[in-house]
Amino acid sequence: MAKLRITQIASVIGQTKRQKANLLNLGIRRMHHTVEVEDTPITRGQLAKVAHLVKYEVID
Repeated sequence: MAKLRITQIASVIGQTKRQKANLLNLGIRRMHHTVEVEDTPITRGQLAKVAHLVKYEVID
């Protein structure tokens, strides 16, 4: 299964609790932190909610 490499590029200061929770559930803890997660519909939904805070790329 494909994986996604996700990096936080914007601060969570001023964001909603829901957006902060989505980042924590993705495993992102701080600015410029990068994680690799499985590419699932759940992960894609979480990314859609915080797309303005992260950058991501599909890796094989």
